Amino acid sequence: MTWQVTFVGVGFARTVEYDSSTHVYRHHGRPGSLLDIALANDVPLEHVCGGNCACTTCHVHVLDGMDRLSPLDEAEADRLDSAWDLRPDSRLACQAVVRGEVVCEIPRHTRNETVS
Repeated sequence: MTWQVTFVGVGFARTVEYDSSTHVYRHHGRPGSLLDIALANDVPLEHVCGGNCACTTCHVHVLDGMDRLSPLDEAEADRLDSAWDLRPDSRLACQAVVRGEVVCEIPRHTRNETVS
């Protein structure tokens, strides 16, 4: 099944097609995660720890489709507590596996950098 995943950032919005049956996993976060999909499609998304749920640089806000992502587990919830601009719609892109159409926003600030 093919789904659209939209990434919105400072000065850009990009929608990519994601098909879990043909997607090549490149070892960025969990297979089929927002981070994995973003990097496979040249969408700039910070990921200092390499997708290991050890930092918050890949923090995103899920604008639509939270119910179409894998559930938030305890390790991710604990890590998110230290993210900038934490909201109820926050997820770590490396842990959030796509299971349908999703729209996410890449925040301006991370623990590692500020996008101008």
